[in-house]
Amino acid sequence: MFRPNVIRRIPEIVITVFMLIAGWLLSGRMPETDLPLRLLLTLSLPLLTAGAVLISGVHRRDLHLLMAALAGVFLLLRIVWFPVETTDYTDFLRPWTDWYRAHGGLRALGRSVGNYNVPYLVFLALFSYWDVPVLYLIKYLSAVFDLVLAVAICRIVDHISSSEKRGGAAFILVLALPTVFINGSIWGQCDSIYVSLALLGLYFTLDRRPWAGMICLGFSFAFKLQAIFLIPVFFACLLSGKLKLRHLPLFPAAYALAVSPAILAGRSASDVLLFYFKTASTVGDGLNYNSPSMYSLKPFWYPANPEQAARLGVLCAMVLCVLFALVFLVRFKKIDDRSVLFAALLLTCGIPLFLPHMHDRYFFFCDMLTLAAAFVVPWTAPFILFSQFASLLGYYAYFYRVYLLPMRYGFWLLVPVAVCSAVLICLRLWRAENAPASPGDPDN
Repeated sequence: MFRPNVIRRIPEIVITVFMLIAGWLLSGRMPETDLPLRLLLTLSLPLLTAGAVLISGVHRRDLHLLMAALAGVFLLLRIVWFPVETTDYTDFLRPWTDWYRAHGGLRALGRSVGNYNVPYLVFLALFSYWDVPVLYLIKYLSAVFDLVLAVAICRIVDHISSSEKRGGAAFILVLALPTVFINGSIWGQCDSIYVSLALLGLYFTLDRRPWAGMICLGFSFAFKLQAIFLIPVFFACLLSGKLKLRHLPLFPAAYALAVSPAILAGRSASDVLLFYFKTASTVGDGLNYNSPSMYSLKPFWYPANPEQAARLGVLCAMVLCVLFALVFLVRFKKIDDRSVLFAALLLTCGIPLFLPHMHDRYFFFCDMLTLAAAFVVPWTAPFILFSQFASLLGYYAYFYRVYLLPMRYGFWLLVPVAVCSAVLICLRLWRAENAPASPGDPDN
């Protein structure tokens, strides 16, 4: 009885031992690492990988093993890039953490530092207690949420397509996407945090657990204002009945809970709760920051009056949201999970295409949802490449301070993503009364 069980578990044992040895060796190559940090990276990565696979919603053992093995490799590769510093780290994240270290850590949350909202600053304050390069902890945090992001995409794909194979493949590819890898492990950014929480919120709502969906969405918005790109899609969930009015207060409640550490530390409630309004002026004067938005069309189109152009962009984004709302309101009886998914893709691609002051990382939502959409409607798979290309043009410009190609190339690749998403929405909402809901659909 004992021996067959041991033999059956040999693949899991091999994967775990490989990750432990590789994690220990790779962490030892990083400068200024101490024993506790090496133990954290060595021991936690196999556990986190196993945990992510177990909660992914996939039940097949062969898929579990493949997901764990490849996810483990992608996480270990991230460690190689942990020592890379960027100006965002040296100019902002490190000085902010040093300030918390000099002023008492969590107690210093009562004072405003930087232009990030409270939840992320809580992590920086916690990191300040550990006398190791905070860069490693920042990137480790992003790597953890890369796993959460993979779980969210896997759950969405599995739920809509009813295919564990597609869900498992999506889980793996999320961790392999260049923008995900670069964003956290090289750049040290936190976009995987708010995007993973928002997409978990979408999954829970589609899965008829709207209370969990609103809580996740509230936490996502507390981490980053850009969660607002996805928020309008929950109007469709409200119309379809998967979200009720009684669940909506959970969103501000979750937001208030997420920012409460600063209030408890002595910062005024109005300053904390209205943080995004008070920091609106810090977005900068530039209409575009290495983003493939419509403001990248220079020199073919560029406004003489930037303020008027900014208002025009905001108006266009609002018109997009209004049109989305009207279409779903008219056809609310036809709303299904696929139409909601493509509405999410349309909004997270279309809104930042129009808005001014967009940065290179603000299409991270779009990068994730093109992947999810490809596993639901396979012929949309090229959109993954379109979105990755558009985002990576901005990433290249940030790292090398020069444009590989004009950013407008990214804009023209994202336009068909938005247009085709709109077409697919219409196909779903205006399908025949007795049309099949799965593989036989014309949009599949």
